[in-house]
Amino acid sequence: MDKVVATAAEAVADVPDGASLAVGGFGLSGVPNALIQAVHERDVGGLQVVSNNCGAMDAGLAVLLAAGRIVRVTGSYIGANKEFARQYLAGELEVELIPQGTLAERLRAGGCGIPAFYTPAGVGTLVADGGLPWRYDGQGGVALVSPPKEVRDFDGVPHVLEQAIRTDYALVRAAKGDRHGNLVFHAAARNFNPLAAMAGRVTVAEVEELVEPGAIDPDHVHLPGIFVQRVLALTPEQAVHKAIERRTVSAPPARGTAR
Repeated sequence: MDKVVATAAEAVADVPDGASLAVGGFGLSGVPNALIQAVHERDVGGLQVVSNNCGAMDAGLAVLLAAGRIVRVTGSYIGANKEFARQYLAGELEVELIPQGTLAERLRAGGCGIPAFYTPAGVGTLVADGGLPWRYDGQGGVALVSPPKEVRDFDGVPHVLEQAIRTDYALVRAAKGDRHGNLVFHAAARNFNPLAAMAGRVTVAEVEELVEPGAIDPDHVHLPGIFVQRVLALTPEQAVHKAIERRTVSAPPARGTAR
């Protein structure tokens, strides 16, 4: 039951070329940076990534993206990642953009053994009708578009059929974890990390604080260890390093004025 591995390199040692990865994180919050860096150092490519976004600046999945290791992204946000947008429009990257809530449920469904589900999100748009550009040809044209999906009425309301997501591996980050793989997430890091962990056939969790079994109150466990196969304890330096995507600083108030 002891799932702890000694190093990040050991944790991802069997990730091959062409693997599919569900990766936790929301913006730069709760991103498994140590595991992503270890995958980068393995020099594997052709990766198919499922994540809310694909990193920002030079952090998170942007490390793999900039190195040309990713060939396909399933996500819900491109944002200000200029390299992501460049590769997409240049035809170097296949991108499936889907509603954020649908992405979350597709990951959860995969972890729960539910093959597909119906949702009203996307009905009447290209999400359901097909035609979303998945890959450009690099010349301003579209090389591959999304297919149409089944739409069915429930109580007079149309719903689109969405398939669950399962990936070869999942890489996640937790605030606390024990040797059995039970995990606790902090704040926004809980948005996608538990769902990504559920979707992976082999899930690797980097934890900021490693504790012994029994130290986490069962009522406080956000993700049970049944979904986790490997646990990596971060160093104190890795645990405290948390990038900020946009830092906004206001000018101090003039002396003698109230805030």
